[in-house]
Amino acid sequence: MEITRRDFIRSSLLLGGSLLLSPVSLYAVQKKGEAWQPAYEKLEKEGKLAERIKQAYSIFEHCQLCPRRCGVNRLKGERGFCRAPVRPVIFSYHPHFGEEVPITGENGSGTIFFSNCNLRCVFCQNWPIAHEGRGKEVRDEDLADMMLKLQKIGCHNINLVTPTHVMPNILNATRIALKKGLYLPLFYNTSGYERLEILKVLDGIVDIYKPDMKFMDADMAEKYSGGASDYPEVTKKAVIEMHRQVGVLKTDENGFALRGLIIRHLVMPNRVAGTEKFVKWVAENLPKSTYVNIMAQYRVEYKAFEYPEIARGITVQEFLEAMEWAKKYGLINLDSKSVALWNFYSQRR
Repeated sequence: MEITRRDFIRSSLLLGGSLLLSPVSLYAVQKKGEAWQPAYEKLEKEGKLAERIKQAYSIFEHCQLCPRRCGVNRLKGERGFCRAPVRPVIFSYHPHFGEEVPITGENGSGTIFFSNCNLRCVFCQNWPIAHEGRGKEVRDEDLADMMLKLQKIGCHNINLVTPTHVMPNILNATRIALKKGLYLPLFYNTSGYERLEILKVLDGIVDIYKPDMKFMDADMAEKYSGGASDYPEVTKKAVIEMHRQVGVLKTDENGFALRGLIIRHLVMPNRVAGTEKFVKWVAENLPKSTYVNIMAQYRVEYKAFEYPEIARGITVQEFLEAMEWAKKYGLINLDSKSVALWNFYSQRR
């Protein structure tokens, strides 16, 4: 039995009230009365943010923002694997209500979708954006204005989707927006394919990291993600560094995320993603209270139909075994929507 999109939405709605009966998520909570201050504001006050921006922009001359290290001069219009120009290309920006509950909150996550991608998976659900680069090229000042508009309409964070190849622009836009009143958490929503050296530039700037951990086997990553056979090892190191910077998820008194790490893992057909290895690795290398979202939303998109082993949705059993592995290895802070879906299908077995 496959999990369909309709099944997922229906079960999530049916179990909305029963989320309170699910295991309680273990977040650190901001102390009442303690003033919230985003990381980038602290760095600006220390006089260090401008220098980080200068350091980041210098990378464009010989681009090595991601592990592919293409070495092209983007300042002169050259384009590497991601095909991105030096200015950010943005497909859309708006409140997003499909994120994890602490990220979505009540008013949505202030999401900015950057076009192009340094990974370009064959099953990409955002392929018109990531592969074809659809969108509008903007200045850093325009990006800053988008951040401020999202804040003005009540979004809880600035959600930067696929940010790796435009990291310097993001830093510059953040500083511009900060001077005009930006105070929301900066949320780095990434494929996980990140260089340690680049993450260290972000240390003290990013408040929330949400990396994917897509594959645990080099052969699978090479086959389905643009030849990136180093993806598993690179991502493991990146996630450990992200945790070093921001720690376990911390929320305000309303349960809205302020700082910390969230890891996403998409369950794929025929155990292609190496889910058991993933949960075992998290349990052995990070606190077991790390927020982990094991997702059932895989669907056949883009070129996935050309690969028979991933040319179908996942089955209920594939999702249930993924969640049971998480329980077996002791992860105690699983996403509430996934727990609800797990409970729903477990009861139907």
